[in-house]
Amino acid sequence: MPASASKSPAQAVRWSGLRGTALFIGPFLVYVLVFLLLPALGLVRQAFTGEDGLTLRYVAELGQAQTVQAFTNSVVLSAVSALVGLVVGGATAYLVLRPHAPGWLRSLSTSFSAVAANFAGVPLAFAFIATIGNLGMITLWLKNMGFDVYDAGFNLYSMAGLVIVYAYFQIPLMFIIITPALQGLRTSWREAAESLGAGRWMYWRHIGLPILLPSLLSAFILLLGNAFSAYATPYALTSGNIALVPIEISNVLSGNVMLSQQTGAALALGMIVVMVGVMLLYAVAVRRASRWNAR
Repeated sequence: MPASASKSPAQAVRWSGLRGTALFIGPFLVYVLVFLLLPALGLVRQAFTGEDGLTLRYVAELGQAQTVQAFTNSVVLSAVSALVGLVVGGATAYLVLRPHAPGWLRSLSTSFSAVAANFAGVPLAFAFIATIGNLGMITLWLKNMGFDVYDAGFNLYSMAGLVIVYAYFQIPLMFIIITPALQGLRTSWREAAESLGAGRWMYWRHIGLPILLPSLLSAFILLLGNAFSAYATPYALTSGNIALVPIEISNVLSGNVMLSQQTGAALALGMIVVMVGVMLLYAVAVRRASRWNAR
């Protein structure tokens, strides 16, 4: 008797389900292996390998002042722009999703956010240069009115300018991310709090914000990672004059400063370490958010 004939119906169904799962998940796992894990392992090998074999020389270069400054700038820029996106995008989503807000405003905000969240790179940098650059439309308009924003201290090609540019895609992305969480707040919770004498501030302090906290944290981490890996926008806007990790990787690989693939691999490995930490925090936040949603 064949072995398959001795299986019970339940076992046959289970094996059939496993084959179906492997059929759909298998290609994705192969994709992850080929385009994520193997390149990451290649970076690790390259960062710790020199002409004479294993070496810590290139990893030790991460402690140089210029590299530390690049990581510091990247983390600060990412954190500040993520915070701006979190506050402004979250507040915008709350105002748009209020019960008395017009329906067309919600549709317009959702459509614009879906487009603006993916508008980045060289086109975004050019749009801001043409608008509020040295010879931008708004800059010249204000100058003709007697107010020069650049004489007043504003500079688009600085860290503050990068925060403004990053906010253009961080705020819409936050709007998209936080909308489902805000829609998940039940009206009965607010009504129960009001029946017990709680005002709006007390409701948000003791009920709304604690429930939204895991979602807000996960959104902040996603915005942080989104800004940390950006390359085309800051490079096109500042021509690489501000030290950021992606720009430093481009410099060492293209030979603008020096040509060293191992140094570039070490810098990329440092970014991977930061991103792995970000993803671990994100996983913890999502787990906490799922506990709230299950209640």
